Amino acid sequence: QHETLEGYRRYFNQIVGFFVVEDHVLHTTQGLVNRAYVEELWELALSKIIAALRTHSSYCDDPDLVLDLKNLIVLLPTLCRSDGYGFPVSQLFDMLLEMREQYGEILLKRWNITFRQVLDQDNYSPIPVSTEDEFRHYTSQFPLQDPELEKLPFPKKLPFSEFVPKVYCQLKEFIYACLKYSEDLHLSSTEVDDMIRKSTNLLLTRTLSHCLQYGIKKKNVGLAELVQVIINTTHLEQSCHFLEEFISNITNIPPDTVNATKLYGMSTFKDARHAAEAEIYTSLNTKIDQFLQLADYDWMAAVQGGGALTASDYLIDLIAFLKSTFSVFTNLPVSNNTTLQEK
Repeated sequence: QHETLEGYRRYFNQIVGFFVVEDHVLHTTQGLVNRAYVEELWELALSKIIAALRTHSSYCDDPDLVLDLKNLIVLLPTLCRSDGYGFPVSQLFDMLLEMREQYGEILLKRWNITFRQVLDQDNYSPIPVSTEDEFRHYTSQFPLQDPELEKLPFPKKLPFSEFVPKVYCQLKEFIYACLKYSEDLHLSSTEVDDMIRKSTNLLLTRTLSHCLQYGIKKKNVGLAELVQVIINTTHLEQSCHFLEEFISNITNIPPDTVNATKLYGMSTFKDARHAAEAEIYTSLNTKIDQFLQLADYDWMAAVQGGGALTASDYLIDLIAFLKSTFSVFTNLPVSNNTTLQEK
């Protein structure tokens, strides 16, 4: 990265140096060069610069390098417009906006890896907290609003797994990364706000959504894990308005501003929750079918030696299985529990 960045720096320095010399010749000699000649050279150089940047930056998959490159390019218009040079630089700013799209795509790829790692490392269990400090540690990472839980004595458990605060923190980190690129581009607060919200929506609806589906469809995910996914996504959905406020605080654009882009986080987490519910429904049906296929049921088997009839051992096992299975659902929010019962 260092060598690549240094290469860009030398490249720009040589170009600026060349035109500083040409401008000096223009203003200190008679008839050797004229303004039209220098401007024609600049237009040619500018087209070459943009073509080179477009080609080389398209191979880049490091957001930090793109950010450093952008900061270098920002200096070029500043130099070319200052000290009386007056070269037109609007095409460079257009190029910077074009690179912003590429920067956003690179960020999405990086966060896709991050989200998958968080999912793979999660234990799908409520977070145990033993002290006030531990509790405050997690609530500083995620805006948990649960007065009843706060009143409970320690030790206690947060309803969600580690996945929730980690994802929420990563969403904020992504927003900060988007903000970095907008610096020094002379964009209005509204433009910056719109850019961040659109990029965050892509992160939610494309990257995080796909990662959640990946987590739900993994082979080793059981009913308890799926229930935890439902709980996790419920809490993340409830946190969406805090994300709205977070963006508004750093862009100074209120979320209720007319034409302000809204975050699609709620739909992302609802879709994931519905997918988890469907997976639970399918899994339950499959397990019940497997039970029923174990043997031909004699639903009312006679007790040996005559006497009263009793339920089949298979039926007793099935009921025990269902009882233990449905006990997993007791931690679900009421609305989700009702949904599963309806199914």
